[in-house]
Amino acid sequence: MPEHKISFKLKNNLSELDTLLQNLENFCVQFGLSKKCQCEIDLVSEELFTNIISYGYRDDAEHWIKIKISYDHGTLTMRIEDDGIPFNPLEAKSPDLDSPLEERCIGSLGVHLAKHFTKDVVYERRGDKNILILTKVILET
Repeated sequence: MPEHKISFKLKNNLSELDTLLQNLENFCVQFGLSKKCQCEIDLVSEELFTNIISYGYRDDAEHWIKIKISYDHGTLTMRIEDDGIPFNPLEAKSPDLDSPLEERCIGSLGVHLAKHFTKDVVYERRGDKNILILTKVILET
């Protein structure tokens, strides 16, 4: 099966969530990925995208978040690039999943979910860009 790719840019605005999820749905449907797989990809993408918008910028200017997704021989790779403040999510403190919900601190759940639903998460800072690469093995097609 040949490699399949999409790429798109989103503004750093929560109103772009619908566009993000629509692009992901179209990709998953086009390549016959399961609904379970789509839900996991949606959840991880939505969490990471929201975190970038909520915490990544110190100004109110328009910024672009670039997303590239490829699917090749049972492996889905997603690359998220932004020009926000330097932030390595892999260094974020793990969330407390054992305490009662009302006693937990807010934060780090998106990164936890990304690690949980993917095989590999890699971060690098290249110039003024944060680049996060997630790899997910897809068993069913």
